[in-house]
Amino acid sequence: MDIPQIQKPAFQQPIRHIQRSGIYLVPISVVLAILIWYLLTQFGSFPAYILPTPQMVWQKFLQALHNGSLMRHSLITLGEVLFGLVLGVTLATVQGYFLAKSLLVERLLSPYIVASQSVPIVAIAPLLVIWFGPGLTSKVLICALIVFFPVLVNTIVGLRSVPEELRELMRSLHATRWQTFKFLEVPAALPIFLGGLRIGATLAVIGAVVGEFAGSDRGLGFLINVGRGQYDTALVFVAVFTLIAMAMSLYGLVVWLESRLLSWRQRPEDVVYTP
Repeated sequence: MDIPQIQKPAFQQPIRHIQRSGIYLVPISVVLAILIWYLLTQFGSFPAYILPTPQMVWQKFLQALHNGSLMRHSLITLGEVLFGLVLGVTLATVQGYFLAKSLLVERLLSPYIVASQSVPIVAIAPLLVIWFGPGLTSKVLICALIVFFPVLVNTIVGLRSVPEELRELMRSLHATRWQTFKFLEVPAALPIFLGGLRIGATLAVIGAVVGEFAGSDRGLGFLINVGRGQYDTALVFVAVFTLIAMAMSLYGLVVWLESRLLSWRQRPEDVVYTP
């Protein structure tokens, strides 16, 4: 009797080739965007306070980097983002677990949670700055509020996606509540939870900037306000690009974490049973 073998299908080779070639698409698209930007500034007759040239933005970036202002404001914003992300994810995960476990608790709290999300964070930010001051606390709370809802929803959906057959299997094995949580609920909910964390990581950057717009004397949001007030559009571009890089880095960190935590999963197209 022949032993079944696990083989990769032949069509996976071109797919792998496409995936490898896709790595070069990002730098190509960036270079193309810069080229279009340069052409617009050369042939569009835009003044510098409307659309600065790439060279002007690069010079402003080097200037802000050399005098230390960019690094100082970036670290302040990054600290607000990280603290707010941790606080928002922690509260959303804990509350999401109890909402997923109790239909009564969900019915009691869901109207308030949904109502809190119906109010734009831009409208709440000035109140938090007034109540908690223009320091770190108000910015962290704003980041936590904007991160809270997507992580909460994904936590609930992830926990409720566990098949009832597997729960019955754990009960038949006399598993404790902690064992069911550790060996069944966490692995089953983790992919959906990490999807919410991807969204939360990028939204936290938005929350920090909104808080700095509402009232702050430091941070990248403050730097944007300074550039806007002085019609220094190149400085605004530098701060915006720094925020984009920060958000992309946090998103990439979550993707890396996902690849590490979900390494036990194997994609169906990677394995094919051949008798």
